[in-house]
Amino acid sequence: MTPSVLLFDWDNTLVDGWAAITAALNAVFAAHAMPAWSVADTRARVRGSLRDTFPGMFGEAWRGARDLFYATLADQHLDHLRPMPGAIEALAAAAPWPQGVVSNKAGKFLRAEVAHLGWAPRFAAVVGAGDAAADKPDPAPIRLALAPLRHPADASVWYLGDTALDMRTARAAGCTAVLVGDAAHDGGVARADPDLHFADAHALAAHLAGLRR
Repeated sequence: MTPSVLLFDWDNTLVDGWAAITAALNAVFAAHAMPAWSVADTRARVRGSLRDTFPGMFGEAWRGARDLFYATLADQHLDHLRPMPGAIEALAAAAPWPQGVVSNKAGKFLRAEVAHLGWAPRFAAVVGAGDAAADKPDPAPIRLALAPLRHPADASVWYLGDTALDMRTARAAGCTAVLVGDAAHDGGVARADPDLHFADAHALAAHLAGLRR
């Protein structure tokens, strides 16, 4: 299968920013007398966007929790940001294709991280939580990311992510669901049920390089 467009999830697909997310969550949890999470807890539990999950977690206090989370995250998210192993190679191998990012991280923070890494020129669109009418797993963010490319959401578009939610998002949009990694933090490959699977970003880079040849 040869793609026409490559759309990437962000956290745990292209970058590791879980330490900053965990610290921001724990600041909120401390304010609400809730137990702290480890980074492993955050990897295993964080899937939906803040606007979809915080009301259920904090009830009527969710807006204050949101503000504290974002204030804490703003102070440190760039300091903790690291590319995932193989991500730089995968993006280089993907250079011949139009590329974009679709994430459930708030758009403001997502775009700051893309710029911080110097990756903005690679992406025709960077869509985060709150940018579209709904967040993943709704297909709206994928459709929004494809709009600047004037490309329909179809099976030639690969959406690459690390969780079952990412695979659901791809299918909801009519795109090819591509899993990167073993999804061990999310129930494994079988639960994710991807259309295509790469063991890691290094494997993805090798595959894309082969398609280029």
